Amino acid sequence: MSGSYASPNHGDRRGQRPELIVLHYTGMEDAASARARLCDPQAEVSAHWLVGEDGRTEPLVPEDRRAWHAGAGAWRGRDDVNSRSIGIEIVNPGDRPFTAAQMDALVALLAGIMARWRIGADGVIGHSDMAPGRKFDPGPRFDWERLARQGLASWPVAGPDLPLAESLDAIGYPPADPQARLSAFRLRFRPWGRGPEEAEDRRRAAALAATARRPARLPA
Repeated sequence: MSGSYASPNHGDRRGQRPELIVLHYTGMEDAASARARLCDPQAEVSAHWLVGEDGRTEPLVPEDRRAWHAGAGAWRGRDDVNSRSIGIEIVNPGDRPFTAAQMDALVALLAGIMARWRIGADGVIGHSDMAPGRKFDPGPRFDWERLARQGLASWPVAGPDLPLAESLDAIGYPPADPQARLSAFRLRFRPWGRGPEEAEDRRRAAALAATARRPARLPA
């Protein structure tokens, strides 16, 4: 990919190609602070895209390069998520709703990335999904349902009451403490859920597990 990219923090994809898109919030107050960190060679972190609160979308690392956004974690039984994903950082400190301009920009950005790399809706995940108990972004205020309505993410409709652990395995959640995995699942799909697992958690997870068995990429 051609063009000017601000961050020096990237490397070779190690023989992989993007099959996932990982969404993050920056955890910082503004875009300038986030950009400075993502472009600081001493920080050794980066993402492919930065989406500001005003909807401005900035490319920081070429999509065909390996950005350093995912860290330790796994999805669908495979680690080194950095090598097989595209990372999007959304400016938000983690304690407020995402702006309308931001969500509009993200919708357009996701649609383009998914088309370029032939990534399906179930290949769009949160940082919290691949690192249960360690990461919490993009958090409970993020509007996953809107993305799902536009075909840009998965969302459960209905399912049978099956064992939660089996469904989470099938969806792709990595091994972790059961409560951490439940919390990670709820962050995205049931952010109002509290306490021990409930039948609604199991039904939603079972519905997603049934669709997650399909390949993440769209057919050629």
